[in-house]
Amino acid sequence: MNAVKQLTNERFATLDVFRGMTIFLMIIVNTQGSGATPYAAMEHSGWNGCTLTDLVFPSFLFAVGNAMPFAMKKFESKPGKIYLYKILKRTLLIFLVGYFLGWYASMHWDNGHLAFSAFSQTRIMAVLQRIALCYFIAAIVSYYCSVRWMVIWSVIFLLSYWLLLYMLGEPGMQYSVTGNAVRKIDLLLLGEQHMYRERGIVFDPEGLLSTIPATVNVLAGYVAGAYIIKKGKHYKTVVMLAIAGCILILLGLVWDPFFSINKKLWTSSYVIFTTGIDLLVTSILFYFIEIQQWKRGINFFTVLGRNPLFIYVLSNLFLFFLIMHIGNKFFIDWINEVFFQKIAPGPLGALLFALAFTMIFWLIAWVMDKKKIYIRL
Repeated sequence: MNAVKQLTNERFATLDVFRGMTIFLMIIVNTQGSGATPYAAMEHSGWNGCTLTDLVFPSFLFAVGNAMPFAMKKFESKPGKIYLYKILKRTLLIFLVGYFLGWYASMHWDNGHLAFSAFSQTRIMAVLQRIALCYFIAAIVSYYCSVRWMVIWSVIFLLSYWLLLYMLGEPGMQYSVTGNAVRKIDLLLLGEQHMYRERGIVFDPEGLLSTIPATVNVLAGYVAGAYIIKKGKHYKTVVMLAIAGCILILLGLVWDPFFSINKKLWTSSYVIFTTGIDLLVTSILFYFIEIQQWKRGINFFTVLGRNPLFIYVLSNLFLFFLIMHIGNKFFIDWINEVFFQKIAPGPLGALLFALAFTMIFWLIAWVMDKKKIYIRL
């Protein structure tokens, strides 16, 4: 428990704002309107590379890590078994909610009636399941290790993952969509009926093996959060976060030619690169919010950051209404055709739909915050 002994009870609005920003973007990129090809930044890269959309998920994992030093403070004087029980319980809850969301997402119309896929064909790994597993591993490491050892373990995870992909993948195709070790292990342990399928190819971008490097995003968030709490509201905090962010961005770009930045494989260079961006963004937010005491507008994101996972789950559940029929069209197609694509044809209309959809859940988060309702998954 070395990593939490010197932490204070002070809360930092920066961390809530960062978390709220990631949830806001997460919902937007997941719900682009139909009827036009979205802006390139609003879509995942085809394979190698990194768009704005590719930054969202690792940033949320980073935010999960930010929150952990505060949560662990409560367990300093309690037996380890209580802490282990709590993190195991939360891990199972998040994982199961994610699994049932996956089953729920299989909802479709069959001869005029709603139908669902069988559990035997439901995807096992997805966004919430990855969050659950990364949280669990990071919680174990951060509880028993110092910050220094968290960094060491992060390096071990990233280098080991690079080695495993190279050794276990198809020779000459280790980093391809069909020859990578992530796909091979998922096919072996999960089976293709429980995996994601895109354009006829069975490959899960939230695979079991790629959970190893994804855990580093959480550990990096923890280390950054612990550093902010320990050093407090000083210019040095801003400078050190910004320097660390720039160094990691540069390292990710240097690593890219040898181990490409790739979100779907969650490559080690991708982890380094996205963590660097998260640190840089955090330093900027910290400067304006904590040092300059800039309060205008931050509540817009803070309300989302106080109920992040609940709002994300709720937005996914609400997708049911998007596949309701209006005549012979799905609601999402109808509303985009008659409204959003009329007022702003093309990718702008698709983005406006996503913004409108997201604001529904911002409003729910605002009401919950006003009523002091905070639901922690």
